[in-house]
Amino acid sequence: MTSERDGGRVRRRRVFYLPGYDPIPPRRYRELYRREGAAQAALSGYELDLQPRKGARYGWRVEGVQDGRAVTSDIEVLVWSDIVRDSMSHGIAATYAQMVRTAWIYLSTGALRRLTWLRKGPVIAALYPVGMLLGQAALAVLVGWIVVRVATRVVALTGLQAPLFGIVVACAALGAGWAVLRWCRARDGKLFAYYLMHDYAHAARDRGATPPELAARMARFTDAIAEALCADVDEVLVVGHSSGAHLAVPILADLLRQGRRPADGPALSFLSLGQVIPMISFLPEAYRLRADLRYLSARDDITWVDVTAPGDGCAFALCDPVAVSGGAPPDQRWPLVLSAAFTQTLRPETWKALRWRFFRLHFQYLCAFDRPGDYDYFRITAGPLTLGDRFAGRKPSASRITRPASGHTSRAA
Repeated sequence: MTSERDGGRVRRRRVFYLPGYDPIPPRRYRELYRREGAAQAALSGYELDLQPRKGARYGWRVEGVQDGRAVTSDIEVLVWSDIVRDSMSHGIAATYAQMVRTAWIYLSTGALRRLTWLRKGPVIAALYPVGMLLGQAALAVLVGWIVVRVATRVVALTGLQAPLFGIVVACAALGAGWAVLRWCRARDGKLFAYYLMHDYAHAARDRGATPPELAARMARFTDAIAEALCADVDEVLVVGHSSGAHLAVPILADLLRQGRRPADGPALSFLSLGQVIPMISFLPEAYRLRADLRYLSARDDITWVDVTAPGDGCAFALCDPVAVSGGAPPDQRWPLVLSAAFTQTLRPETWKALRWRFFRLHFQYLCAFDRPGDYDYFRITAGPLTLGDRFAGRKPSASRITRPASGHTSRAA
């Protein structure tokens, strides 16, 4: 059953994909895998074939041949998009209230200042919705002011004096300003201001603690992974992308603490991609996350590889999430911090086309690379080697950041 018995070679694999803060249905991830997997297979000269997967939970099966070896991988999406959609249901006024509260949490706790010590990109991404929403509010005020000025000018020129003129004009100005805000809100599919604001507000809602509804869902995810560890497979691979990475850490820590990994079971692997863990671990009440980071980093019964890229302005690129959170134990083993090196693994013309498409770049880890190096998402999820064997002996990126930066380092007992 275990891949260790076969030198790290995999014939059957279970993959659990944990998406970030994303309201899209899971079938979009299947289509992304289908499209980009086919592109990577054509570039790299291997075979991938997607098929429907039976089961109550959403997923798909990948059958492929790489390096002359046939591999079957069952991929399952751990869905929490319904929780995301619920958290995004706030109206315009409520979103502005969220903005004030979230900004206060990050500023008053010192988290924002310390995050700037790591990478400027994700901090700028965090400030973007604040600036955009304030800009939209300023535009609404300007339009309202213009309405008042025009109405006042009309009265001055005509000499007309309507009863309750001031109240009518004020209502007209407020209505015009509100119309501007509604117009901006309707175009958030391109601006992403509300989307990002809801994302950061949800993350900071409990000052780093896990919201109860999400904790319950994570417990169900833990059960699903534990069940797979008792199946006849060679590797169980958990992939956490973006916000999904900081959900995967406590899920895997709970699973190991509970002794739910069989001693003779399959290899257990964790691949974190484009992680934003410091956005949570730097908050004062992230006691559990900091404890789980420390716990997972010293385990010898799991492989944890963290892949980011300096070109991804939405991730804390090459930041060791355990070390920068101030919880690195003396016997730290994980994560192995590696760079996807977009400027080297994408052709110049591809990089030029994607460079300023920040959200698309944040998903590049799940896509095809023109010149894949060590990192190839489709070899990792559908290839014949375990994550540990694939990166055995690999040294971490020389430019990784390990300086402790969080002002809050206390952990759950």
